Amino acid sequence: MAADPVSVPAQTLKDKDPAVVNASGHQQELQRNFSLLSICAIAITTGNSWIAQGGSVKVAIYNGGPCGVIYEFIAVSVCYWLVAASIAELSSAIPSAAGVYHWATVTAGRGGRVCGWFAGYWNTLAWIFGAASMSSILGNQVVSMYGLFHPGYTAKAWHVFVTYIIITWICCLTVLFGNRGLPAIGNVGGFLILGGVFVTILVCAIMPHVNGTGYGTNSFVWSEWQNMTGYSSNGFVFVAGMLNGAYSVGTPDLSSHLAEEIPSPRTNVPKAIAAQMSIGFITGLLYMIPLLYSIQDIDAVLNSNFNFPLAEIYHQATGTRGGAFGLLLVAFLPTLITCIGCYTTAGRTLWTLARDNAAPFSSWTGKIHNVHENPFNATLVCGALVTILGCIYVGSTTAFNAFVGSFVQLSTLSYLAAILPNLLTGRSNVRAGPFFMRGITGFVVNALACIYMAAFIVIFCFPYALPTEAASMNYTSLITGGLTIFVALWWLVRQRNYRGPPRVGILGDEMMVEDERKTTDA
Repeated sequence: MAADPVSVPAQTLKDKDPAVVNASGHQQELQRNFSLLSICAIAITTGNSWIAQGGSVKVAIYNGGPCGVIYEFIAVSVCYWLVAASIAELSSAIPSAAGVYHWATVTAGRGGRVCGWFAGYWNTLAWIFGAASMSSILGNQVVSMYGLFHPGYTAKAWHVFVTYIIITWICCLTVLFGNRGLPAIGNVGGFLILGGVFVTILVCAIMPHVNGTGYGTNSFVWSEWQNMTGYSSNGFVFVAGMLNGAYSVGTPDLSSHLAEEIPSPRTNVPKAIAAQMSIGFITGLLYMIPLLYSIQDIDAVLNSNFNFPLAEIYHQATGTRGGAFGLLLVAFLPTLITCIGCYTTAGRTLWTLARDNAAPFSSWTGKIHNVHENPFNATLVCGALVTILGCIYVGSTTAFNAFVGSFVQLSTLSYLAAILPNLLTGRSNVRAGPFFMRGITGFVVNALACIYMAAFIVIFCFPYALPTEAASMNYTSLITGGLTIFVALWWLVRQRNYRGPPRVGILGDEMMVEDERKTTDA
């Protein structure tokens, strides 16, 4: 029979080599290149809430119109604050690059090996699909910027594919060969995200007045509910529309995957999560209001020939193709760094599976490159998988969208696999970190987060609109279910050789304090 999750007493770890064992219970293989500022910048940039919200605005408008976009974003943000608080608490207790994979193994107790296995694969697949999604968004942005100056141009799938591949490997190669520069790139991305949203808000708020085109009415933005989905229940349309907001704020775990590359991770990772969620919400909300006010012809937005719907909205806001191009460029630059952040995260999630012998060819994918000091091979595999997904795009955009559309559901399942066992075991399997929700507060926050995730995992499987057909069907449940079956089969093959991460929830405070001292002195 396979062994239980590895339990590592603090003294054993210290006797082995206290200089290289970190608070996650693993040997410290990565350099701690990131500071608090740079990890916050990475979190804000990779979270990229306002651009993600703008990129999906066309789909979001169908679920209630402009007012639905705003209120659904507020509602889903509140829900994800609960999830983020639960994740921040676990990251403070167990600062591991494995994130939910490691936490699920510990919080689930005796069933931790299985629970952690599924959590790890759900999370890794989600980040790979997230990277593919960002490459696709950037590809569509480039094609739309070209189309602005060529009115007769009709975008083809292979046009997007070519730009998709170029962008994929620009970002992937940056992560592979520029590891030491990632903190600086993150800082630049943080500046571009904050500066870009400020510029875009000003342009969308001022230019309609300058051009004399006027603004949308207050009722159009705040109160005219427009149900264009075919569902009879407006309540269901509202909650289903929260999926669009979830795509923009639903990545609270991303900074946890850099926990082994930052000093004092037990305090700094929760701070990065707080920065990401708070700034993402504020910028996303402030961005959407002037953007929606700048729409003069909503039918033109919904029926636009542009692959990236913001191109038409920006054209209406500025009144010129050059102005629209400028705003798209303002969105493109930080999104490029967002894509780099996605490959950074995806590579590290796969690497953490491999170092515990859970991934195929673990001895190769689990290596840290001697020169570049990063999970080079694991990141390379992620780039290759995203390239394969791009080939699917050429054959069928429906199939491609089905894969990348499962990002939210897969990531949500991984969060649930870590938080729900923690709740069901009375929050007793994890030693409290510096950020800890005491007493009834922790139980209430964890419970509400789990209720939200369990309900919306089901809701997000419903068709986007009725009546539906093969090209417009929501295949999320099919993709998620199919991948889960493959993960289960791989478990049957691999379980005897699978070690699982150390159960550091039982480590004494002495070991944690020792690691905090070492990382602070580094």
